[in-house]
Amino acid sequence: MAPKSKIRDEAELLRWFDAGMTYKWMAEQYLAQYNEKVSPSLFASYRSRKGLEPRLVKDPELVPWGSIQERHWWKAPLTLLRIEARRRRKGADALTGDEADRNARWLKWMAENNAVVYYDPDTEEGFHYVPRTEQDTDLARKP
Repeated sequence: MAPKSKIRDEAELLRWFDAGMTYKWMAEQYLAQYNEKVSPSLFASYRSRKGLEPRLVKDPELVPWGSIQERHWWKAPLTLLRIEARRRRKGADALTGDEADRNARWLKWMAENNAVVYYDPDTEEGFHYVPRTEQDTDLARKP
């Protein structure tokens, strides 16, 4: 017999996915609403099992480095590139209000500073902002 799913309300969960809520936010809501502590990965697993589109949009133009070291997965520049990839793929409505504001501020900063994101896996920071050159055609420097 399969274990009982911890998902209480699939319709509610789908609304949260559509609204772009983070998995961390969803786990906090489960604790507040159902007094049940769940891992944010529960929601990613559910999304995958149901064949729903993944939250992270893969875009080799914006994230051209192939493999990213796990210690760099959630660094701000990579997160911002992923948000921009989602905006480009799905439109501005795919972003939450906070993401849209953050994205707009970041794009403005990138333009004002004529910068691109550079990835060096051998550094602690991983991601760096460097001056744009003639070879840079988008927001990230290709390897």
